[in-house]
Amino acid sequence: MAELDENVAEGAEPHIDAPDIYNEDGVIKPSYVAHIGAAIADRDILTLKQDVATLHQSELGDLLEALIPDQRRALVELLGADFDFTALTEVDEAIRMQIVDAMPNAQIAQGVQELDSDDAVYILEDLDEDDQNEILAQLPFTERIRLRRSLDYPEESAGRRMQTEFVAVPPFWTVGQTIDYMREDQNLPEHFFQIFVIDPTFKLLGAVDLDKILRTQRSVKIEDVMHETRHAIPATMDQEEAAREFQQYDLLSAAVVDENERLVGVLTIDDVVDVIQQEAEEDLMRMGGVGDEELSDSVLSTSRSRVPWLLVNLVTAFLAASVISLFDATIEKVVALAVLMPIVAGMGGNAGSQTMTVTVRALATRDLDIYNAWRIIRREMLVGFINGIILGFLIGLVAGAWFSPSIGVIIGIAMVINMFVAALGGILIPLTLDRFKIDPAVASAVFVTTVTDVVGFFAFLGLATLWFNFG
Repeated sequence: MAELDENVAEGAEPHIDAPDIYNEDGVIKPSYVAHIGAAIADRDILTLKQDVATLHQSELGDLLEALIPDQRRALVELLGADFDFTALTEVDEAIRMQIVDAMPNAQIAQGVQELDSDDAVYILEDLDEDDQNEILAQLPFTERIRLRRSLDYPEESAGRRMQTEFVAVPPFWTVGQTIDYMREDQNLPEHFFQIFVIDPTFKLLGAVDLDKILRTQRSVKIEDVMHETRHAIPATMDQEEAAREFQQYDLLSAAVVDENERLVGVLTIDDVVDVIQQEAEEDLMRMGGVGDEELSDSVLSTSRSRVPWLLVNLVTAFLAASVISLFDATIEKVVALAVLMPIVAGMGGNAGSQTMTVTVRALATRDLDIYNAWRIIRREMLVGFINGIILGFLIGLVAGAWFSPSIGVIIGIAMVINMFVAALGGILIPLTLDRFKIDPAVASAVFVTTVTDVVGFFAFLGLATLWFNFG
C-alpha cells in the first residue's frame, strides 16, 4: 500500500500543490523567501494564494518568521480570508503580537472562529483584556462562552490548553445510536480519539475508545463498554503536571474536568507535545538567567530580561573578590597563585554546573524524590571526589613543573576540595530551593557559581597561606 502523506496521516488537509520551501538543512530557501517578498511588493495576490495559502500551518509559521515585519503584515492583509490563523500558533510570541496588533479586531474575530478552541485561546490570551472582550463580543454566543471559560483559567493550566470541542453521550445510549450520532451531527470536532460518557449534569462517568465502538455490536449499551477515566485532568492543573500524566500513562487524550468533576474539555497529545517542548525550553532559558526571551525580541526587551540576573551575578562576584582580598599579602609574595586561581574556580564551576543540570532536570521530571535523594547525593559526592583526585593530580603535575612542587601540591589539594564541594552544592542547592518552592531552574546557577568561586578561592589561597607561613 502506498505511503500516506504525513499531514494526511495526522488528519490535516493534504497540500499536494504546495511548493518545496526547505533546503537540505531544513531551513526555508532564501530564493523562496525572496520570491514571496517580491510577490508581496507587487501585491500579486494570485501568486500568494498559489504559493502561500497552500502551505501547512507550520510551514506558513516558518515563512512568517523569515519575513521582515512589514512583509508579514502585508502578507496577512493580501491573503485576507485565505490566511490560516493556525499559523500564528507556530511563531514566536513577539512575531504573533506584531501581526495581531496590526489587524482590526473584526478580522481577528473572523479568523479565530475557524480555529479549534485551544488554538483560539492561544492567540487571544496574550491580547489586552479590552481587545479580548471586543473580539469575543463578535463571536457566536456558544463559542464566546467556551472561549471565555478557557481564558478564565490560570495561565499555563490545563484549562488554557484544552479543546472545548468533544464528543459526549449518555450511558444509556447504544453503540448504534452513538455511531449514527457521530455520522449525522455536523457540529462535532473534526478529529477525536475518545467518546466521553456523562450524566445529565455533565459529570464525567467514563469514556469509550473509538476502536472499542467499532468492534462492538450496535445493540450494546455504552455503559457496558465504557471504562472509568482514571486520568481525568483538573482544569486548574499546571500544564506541566498534565503533560507528566500523559507521559506516565501513555495517553493520547484525556478528559478535562472542573472542580465539580463536570466535563469541560479534552486535552490531546498534540497540545501536550507543545507543552513539553515549551516547558523544556523555559527550564533551559531560566538556567541561563534569560527568562522567557525569544529570538524575535527587540534589543531593549532582551537587555531588560538579562540585566536582573547579571546584577545578581555582579553582587556574588564581589563576594568572591572579597575572599581574594583576604589573602592579598600571600598573592603579593607568590605571583603564581594569581595565575592559577581561575583554574580552581573555573573547574569547580563547570563541575557544579554538570551536577546542577542533572539535578534540575531530574526534579522537573520527578525522577528525583525523597526515596532516592540520599542515594543520588552520595553518588554525586563520590563522583566529585574521584574527579577531584584525577584533575587535582593532573593540574598538580603541570603546576609543579611550571612553578614549584609546593604550588603543585597546594593546587592539587584545593582542586579535590572544590570539586567535592561543587558536586555537593550542585545537588543540594537545587534540592533546597525546590523544598522552599523556589524554581531551581531559575536560581540554582547563581548560588552554585558563588559557592564554587568562594570555596575554590578560599581553599587554594588558604592552603597557600598556611603552607608558606607555617610550612
